[in-house]
Amino acid sequence: MQISSRFTVALHIFTCVEVFRGEYKITSDFLASSIHTNPVLIRKILAQLKAAGLITVARGTGGIEITRALSEISFYDVYEAIEPLEDGDLFRFHDAPNPDCPVGRNIHALLDGKLAAIQRAMEEEMRKYTLADLDEGIRALLDAEQKGEEGT
Repeated sequence: MQISSRFTVALHIFTCVEVFRGEYKITSDFLASSIHTNPVLIRKILAQLKAAGLITVARGTGGIEITRALSEISFYDVYEAIEPLEDGDLFRFHDAPNPDCPVGRNIHALLDGKLAAIQRAMEEEMRKYTLADLDEGIRALLDAEQKGEEGT
């Protein structure tokens, strides 16, 4: 199991939108340049974020708007928009374990509760972090960089 890079790309998008708001026209090409990826991937992720109600996009103008306060959008909200879970389950179980095998007929009883607990823990941890955390963090890093440049 691995969460795709689309999740971190989405977080990168949100950070760019905040940092460059009012300074640059935020287009899929602009975002792709920062992320160092294809603009088509950016447009797909923007469509997912828009469908989830996390952003609005004005085509042609580069008008990406975040629909809620940064402190109200958790990493989990972004994850849920970008990595929709099949049947709500993080772990996909292999189909039809052999009921004639003692392990096969008992594997669900052995693992289902544990895997559900792992998923709940991950989701709860993701809910602790918000886009406001990213905004505060990037601004602190940029301030530190600027102070470092001034000191040389």
